[in-house]
Amino acid sequence: MPRLTAKQPQTLPDLDLLETILSYNFQNRALLERAVTHRSWAHEQVAPGAEDEARRLHNESMEFLGDSVLGLIVADYLCTAYPEVTEGELSRMKHRLVSAPTLAAASARMQLGDFLKFGRGEERSGGRRKDALLADVLEAVAGAIFLDGGLAAATDFVQRAIGEELRVVTPKAAAQADFKTMLQEKLQAERSAAPRYSVIEAVGPPHKRTFHVEVSWDGGSIRGEGRSIKAAETAAARAALKAMQCVPDDAQLNSEL
Repeated sequence: MPRLTAKQPQTLPDLDLLETILSYNFQNRALLERAVTHRSWAHEQVAPGAEDEARRLHNESMEFLGDSVLGLIVADYLCTAYPEVTEGELSRMKHRLVSAPTLAAASARMQLGDFLKFGRGEERSGGRRKDALLADVLEAVAGAIFLDGGLAAATDFVQRAIGEELRVVTPKAAAQADFKTMLQEKLQAERSAAPRYSVIEAVGPPHKRTFHVEVSWDGGSIRGEGRSIKAAETAAARAALKAMQCVPDDAQLNSEL
């Protein structure tokens, strides 16, 4: 049992309300409490340097498990729903569904940030509103439900959490969004501002118009074109990733999307 030190009391999350939001009742509530415990809180509860004790309290290993659980559930859903599409298309759809922006949006809808246990520093820095931490806690909750109720319970939760995204994802939509998502996640990982897209011009007759879009970010900008604004944004994002040498070898883009 980890030894807690005398620290300022932490207001405990309302686990009854959280279970209602999740539509799942835990047999072992300790799993749920750990799933919403950030490492910053855990490190404030143990003696300095007691890393092993802190790891027993916070949610990072549960987040690691939840990432794999989400990936398995989404992959199984896509293979069943789209048996005719290629492996590359399935990969792009899966990437979109388990991306940090998608998971953060789902987490925000469920208000999971309100239930996180943070250390004082992370609380002051606005951790409850950070997309990365919102995505992390959703993964941790998925892992906790898997440990508590098995794969069937975790599948039910994932389908509720990202059901809206599961319903609308298609190979075409994933292809259009993939490069934009990749660019956003790269900049997010570098702690840069989100990319900004601007329509520069539209040329040609209405029935055959070509759009030119510029994407800008901290440190650069580049343009792309396409038969629709979305396609032009995608082309610009792909060009940006190529300039950053981040486009995978097998990345394909149909300019007519």
